[in-house]
Amino acid sequence: MKITRIASIVIISIAIVFNACKKYQEDTTGIHPVRFQVSTSYSSDELGKVLPKAQIEIKFKNIKTNIEQKYYTNADGVLALDSISPGEYDISASIKIPATTYTTLTGETVDKEVIFNASEKAKTITIEDRQSISLKLISGVTGPWVIKQIYYAGSNTTTGSSFRDQFIEIYNNSDSVLYADSLYIGEAIGIQNFTAINMHRLPNSQFDWSKSQGMPANIDANNDYIYTRALLMIPGTGKQYPVKPGESIVLAQTAINHKAPFVGSDGKTITARDPSITVDLSGADFEAYYAPFLPRPLASDIDNPNVPNVEVLSYSGTDLILDNPGRMGYVIFKNKGSIDIKDLNRYAYPSIAAPSSTADKFYQIPNSFIIDAVETQQNTAAARVPKKLGPALDALYCYVPNGAYSSQSVIRKTERTVDGRRILKDTNNSAEDFDFLPLALPRGFK
Repeated sequence: MKITRIASIVIISIAIVFNACKKYQEDTTGIHPVRFQVSTSYSSDELGKVLPKAQIEIKFKNIKTNIEQKYYTNADGVLALDSISPGEYDISASIKIPATTYTTLTGETVDKEVIFNASEKAKTITIEDRQSISLKLISGVTGPWVIKQIYYAGSNTTTGSSFRDQFIEIYNNSDSVLYADSLYIGEAIGIQNFTAINMHRLPNSQFDWSKSQGMPANIDANNDYIYTRALLMIPGTGKQYPVKPGESIVLAQTAINHKAPFVGSDGKTITARDPSITVDLSGADFEAYYAPFLPRPLASDIDNPNVPNVEVLSYSGTDLILDNPGRMGYVIFKNKGSIDIKDLNRYAYPSIAAPSSTADKFYQIPNSFIIDAVETQQNTAAARVPKKLGPALDALYCYVPNGAYSSQSVIRKTERTVDGRRILKDTNNSAEDFDFLPLALPRGFK
């Protein structure tokens, strides 16, 4: 029988398509489906010990055809595909854990389901058999900036610098130059005890912000926002303060060498009796200078003319005095909206009685703006207070083991080093990501 050239091409094309759709055969060397395995785990080893691994949803989306296929993992968090066509895929993993289940498994009370996700974009699956990929599940998102070190404890009140030497360090965890201009730093406020009876509270004893005076009824005030006590902004014109990959910026309460005597604004000398237990912050990148806003500023709050001041949108107290016991949350973010941060809504505490006209009000910051968040707690379990940050921001918390005025700081762990650049651990679980330094050290590592 005579076969034309066109017919031959058609027959060959049909054969190729047929072979590409066949189940993998050991002796097949051309285009053919292959076996492929996806292994999932939680980025936080601690959460991975208690959270479910079965029924994690795995999606494969073929970039060329936009066809999406959905599968589920086994009890070990593994998906073993017997047959998938070579190509380029977006692969994602997701699991939604009901609030009651999450609370039972972790001991942390939440009132909304917790979602963990992972993905790898444009993964190429070749004709080689038995390829695999590992995906690390994380709640919330990670960003290029991370809070690296928080020195909230301060040093001894008699022989050290008390609270005067506190600082926050922010790190460029990416592989590109970032600009610190218009980066916001906030203290996430919340209830500090389990006993107050004059406030509306959630099941976990934290404030129920939905009951704040003037709060809209059509938003999730407790899960989609945080509320800040101090809110500061790095100044700049947009590209005035570059930060290289693997480098950081230090925000000091007062940017001086606290190891050395200095003269306060009242003309008196302030001295740390034991310089070894405090820090030198004269090389800080920014400082918080509150004196211009206060009728009676602290004598120790002096302005270092060589260090730029942050812009103060809101504050509490007489300086950037971090909570020494550690009962606070810290966030960094940039404005993602069209509204100036200064014009965002502010709300008073959700008191049962109507707040006075002079009651403090706190900025409401959308969680979607937040780049990184860290919660700190007291060093003893009995003294810990209700969590302020939800699991999408920080699953647990960190602390310094010796507590207030110990000279210790919490510091993010180094996960790995690439070409000399340290990449810091970021699983959105401070209990997993942070360690401590026995003596706070600006720009130090752990």
